[in-house]
Amino acid sequence: MDFTGKVAVITGGASGMGAATAREFRAAGAEVVIVDRNAGLAAQVVDELGCAVAIGDVSDSVFCNMAVEKVLKRYGRLDILVNAAGIIVRADALNTSDEQWQRVLNVNVNGVFFMSRAALGPMKKQGQGVIINFGSIWGEVGAVGVVAYCASKGAIHQMTRAMALDHVKDGIRINAVCPGEVNTPMLASERSEPVTPELMQRLAEAVPLGRMAEPVEIARVVLFMASDAASYMTGAMITVDAGYTAR
Repeated sequence: MDFTGKVAVITGGASGMGAATAREFRAAGAEVVIVDRNAGLAAQVVDELGCAVAIGDVSDSVFCNMAVEKVLKRYGRLDILVNAAGIIVRADALNTSDEQWQRVLNVNVNGVFFMSRAALGPMKKQGQGVIINFGSIWGEVGAVGVVAYCASKGAIHQMTRAMALDHVKDGIRINAVCPGEVNTPMLASERSEPVTPELMQRLAEAVPLGRMAEPVEIARVVLFMASDAASYMTGAMITVDAGYTAR
């Protein structure tokens, strides 16, 4: 798949699946802009890929507008937006504070909305564009001890469907990728027990395929979803979980 001449913006592009997605788009010829609040990690990806960067928090709508304006000023267009930025709190409702609840929704839901809203105007003027949101299997089925995260991903799935219908006549395709267990820093974060090889093995054994995904395996699905090969896809939730939710 050739993305030469295309401009792709990837939020959460400094690590995990976001960074893997940035690498795949860059290798396919796209001009890439990563958006992240972690300046140190972002600098490493920029040095590696020779891409552009916007440092800030996607939960801030002013920043999101400025980030898109920066892209348009530099490249004159915006073809692909990948909303990969996200955080997790591992707690049930009784143990989730007001601050934790709001922060998860602010980043995971508001961030997707603010970045998408900023990108939709330029894409509509161009008459084409692709937005790919990072949902999750936990947006479709429940999980223990991650209530805020589950709620946020369910909201992303519904936002994806609604925006896809709103902009289907504008030449803009909007879909979501829904990963299962992926070997990323988020998978190991916020856990009450030490992250040991034994813990990671237990997580892997819960997957029918017997292993966790690597970030690049999700990134390659995103690349397909952004390509012309997926031209008839919009409003879709694409599950990539090695059969986890098939049971």
